Amino acid sequence: MHAKRLSRYGGLTPMQLLILQVLAAEPKLTASTLSRRVSLSAATLSGMLDRLEEQGLLGRERDPADRRRQWLSLSDTGLQLLQQAPPLLPPTFRLAFAALPEWQQHALTAALLQAAELCGEADS
Repeated sequence: MHAKRLSRYGGLTPMQLLILQVLAAEPKLTASTLSRRVSLSAATLSGMLDRLEEQGLLGRERDPADRRRQWLSLSDTGLQLLQQAPPLLPPTFRLAFAALPEWQQHALTAALLQAAELCGEADS
């Protein structure tokens, strides 16, 4: 349900919003570095980057020293959108998670990391 709320905001998917957040935190990244940061294959990320670029939310710039390399950066429009965007996680989740004892937070985090790792291995 929260993903639907996010998509109503600027038509962004949670993953597209995550991509913009990573680009805001690290102003110049290559697509390969970004794909590792957001755990997406290069092919999947490429399509998302094309859509975000078409919307004017990010830009690509060739490296003058190595023309094969492209730098991705958040556009001013992307930064404005990101500053107004709702959080990726619903506020109720964040509050409920913070209220859990520390050992439960660690257990849940470990389980989610394990599930993500299993999903990553399934893609290989």
